[in-house]
Amino acid sequence: MIRMTPLMTAPLLALLLATAAPAQIVPDNPAQITLSFAPVVKETAPAVVNIYATVVVDRRENPFAGDPFFEQFFQQYGRSTPRMENSLGSGVIVASDGLVVSNYHVVGEATDIRVELSDRRQFRAHVLLADEDSDLAILQLEGAEDLPALTLRNSDTLEVGELVLAIGNPFGVGQTVSSGIVSGLGRSTLQIGAGRGYFVQTDAAINPGNSGGALVDVNGDLVGINTAILSKGGGSNGIGFAIPSNLVQNFVDQAVAGETRYQRPWAGVTGQGVDAAMADALGLSRPEGVMISDLHPDSPFRAAGLAVGDVILALDGAATDSPQEVMFRLAALGIGREVVVKYLHDGDEAETKLTLIAPPDSPPREAMTLQGDRVLRGLSVSRINPAVAAELDLPDSSDGVVVTGADGLAARVGLRPGDVIRAINGTAVERPADVEALTAPVQRRWAVEVLRDGEPMLLRFRI
Repeated sequence: MIRMTPLMTAPLLALLLATAAPAQIVPDNPAQITLSFAPVVKETAPAVVNIYATVVVDRRENPFAGDPFFEQFFQQYGRSTPRMENSLGSGVIVASDGLVVSNYHVVGEATDIRVELSDRRQFRAHVLLADEDSDLAILQLEGAEDLPALTLRNSDTLEVGELVLAIGNPFGVGQTVSSGIVSGLGRSTLQIGAGRGYFVQTDAAINPGNSGGALVDVNGDLVGINTAILSKGGGSNGIGFAIPSNLVQNFVDQAVAGETRYQRPWAGVTGQGVDAAMADALGLSRPEGVMISDLHPDSPFRAAGLAVGDVILALDGAATDSPQEVMFRLAALGIGREVVVKYLHDGDEAETKLTLIAPPDSPPREAMTLQGDRVLRGLSVSRINPAVAAELDLPDSSDGVVVTGADGLAARVGLRPGDVIRAINGTAVERPADVEALTAPVQRRWAVEVLRDGEPMLLRFRI
């Protein structure tokens, strides 16, 4: 309330009244009165599909199920019981010949996939390319042509506050649309599938069944694939996450090129985000970048001149403030691309260029499967190199011998793919030939030292 005093002159009072409240704008034509998202929905909704997937799950009745220790050693015991499981999700058509993007957790392991369009036409589909770490899958609709498709927008141009629409099939009730804004960018703390991702955050309502659906801007362009929600009860609480369209585009390009396994650029870098204490020690005005703590000898970053202790600040002009963001930037660019790296070295900023490469398959794998009278017959092992580490999701610093397959006695004693064998009966293992030699002697008591998910384990058994 404005209180009148004798000191207020008429001109001053007029100025106060004029600035006290903004002028109200009244719609003056039918277009302004009927302003809505209807035109955007009409254009984009036909390209969003419903997906019905079936997967056969082979379950065993483990007598130690639920036991925190013994369950892991008896996974192969018990009667095998195949069971059909159904999943419901969404997808987005990105090419008129029926190329569809969805989530790995919707269709990645499906044995039968049925896709229904908004006009109720149905198609069978098969997976062209899928990757659990990124939670993305590319489908091809069988016999499809001249279908509506969405255009992918450069997700790096997104800004917090932009209006977006989430389109999908929540709860199986049919296609629905919800509106909201981009409420965050570069979210990298969420765990999806086998790895952490890098997401666009939105408050547009995303619910179960929306997975694989479209997040579009007000121009009808695809900016993300809806993949997860942050919720205690399973419903939307106003925090949803979408995989940025730049990564989706790289998946589409690889699927079109005929790749059957997603090829992710290899960095050969281990690092951590710079926090406030580190920024102060480095002389940075604010925490930014990723400090390199380890570099593989064959890393393209090492070849470009970076060293342990350097801080990666940006890739092709895009800031990199977490290891997940570095990997996202590399994956979105793709193998073979030349990248400008901005980094901090000895307190000075510098720039260099490097070419992104696939994980090198060297030194040779020396892969073998133990057979005959060897105690761990059925065990397949390989020498660890960057390609093997990438396939089995091992740290870049891993070395030695890794289990690539386990059947028969090897499986029954508890060995499984991804285990790094360190020693057998107290003798160190460095090459696959060492495993072959150490399992030949006949004795009753055995002890195998392994690293599983970075944790040391000792497997003891008798024959």
